[in-house]
Amino acid sequence: MKLTTLLAGAAMALGLATSALADGHEKTKVGFVFVGPIGDGGWTYEHNKGRLMVEEQLGDAVETVFVENVAEGPDSERVMTQMALDGADLIFTTSFGYMDPTINIAKKFPDVKFEHATGYKRADNVSTYSARFYEGRAIQGHIAGKMTKSNIIGYIASYPIPEVIRGINAAYIHAAKVNPDVEFKIIWAYTWFDPAKEADAARALIEQGADVVLQHTDSTAPQAAAQEAGNVVTFGQASDMAQYGPFPRVSSIIDEWGPYYVARTKAVMDGTWESMDTWDGIGAGMVGIGEITDAVPADVKEEALAMKAAIADGSYHPFTGPIKKQDGSDWLAEGEVADDGTLAGMSFYVEGLTGEIPQ
Repeated sequence: MKLTTLLAGAAMALGLATSALADGHEKTKVGFVFVGPIGDGGWTYEHNKGRLMVEEQLGDAVETVFVENVAEGPDSERVMTQMALDGADLIFTTSFGYMDPTINIAKKFPDVKFEHATGYKRADNVSTYSARFYEGRAIQGHIAGKMTKSNIIGYIASYPIPEVIRGINAAYIHAAKVNPDVEFKIIWAYTWFDPAKEADAARALIEQGADVVLQHTDSTAPQAAAQEAGNVVTFGQASDMAQYGPFPRVSSIIDEWGPYYVARTKAVMDGTWESMDTWDGIGAGMVGIGEITDAVPADVKEEALAMKAAIADGSYHPFTGPIKKQDGSDWLAEGEVADDGTLAGMSFYVEGLTGEIPQ
């Protein structure tokens, strides 16, 4: 179901919620489980902006609660359990590693609705939602391929999961399209948020000759490291990170969770909530592209914006053949578009990338 569909009937839902309060019913309680701090400037910061939008738009009809810095694993189960025991009607769990814990706790609380971000396991009371971040990575790859002078692009990866592998592939494909000499150097940080590790990874990539650094980690530390180095291009991750513009941060991927959070909360309020999968991108507004600064040559900026428009209207898909896998085997024929099932479970590099994906 698309985000636009979710937003239909929103006014009616809000009216029902307000009426319910007038009749003496309790507020709808919505919980958020965050993997990082709300001040990380990236992933969790944007999820928390979505939470605040729920409060702003639904007002006295809702109460939101959150816990930040929740480790993926047993600790997250404890947090989810406590939220459910404290009366949460709806709980958003906002990191891939919360997938199995979410399923486990949902079984124990069948009357509570759960929404898990970036995963693929569902239940009667568990929905999944994610954004097509790879669409933004394709645009970044195009800009990176055009702007690198060393032909070395660094990539700070978090964990070897399909979401991250998709992003690396999308960025590389589009960098190599405009610069066949480009080389990607990838450092796996094995963290979503650790400013010290992220800064070290950025410095290591810069020492290896990278003059463009992309990241799939959540802090602004790589931006600061690039700023210190000078002449290194970066892109904001999950949030705009515009404080580092116009250079080194020349654009960004922005996660726009708020409208989804509002729509799903209203669905709980009016009794229309159903378990479903949502995977939206630039066209539906779930993925935003931050301002492309004047540090990017005008023609490159124009090309990037044209790609954004084509992705948004569906006339271009970032994974369109011909594309081979890293081992040289055929994957997509000329004009063939990758199916969502393959993308959702992507576990391979495309041709041209070096190194192995960690197991």
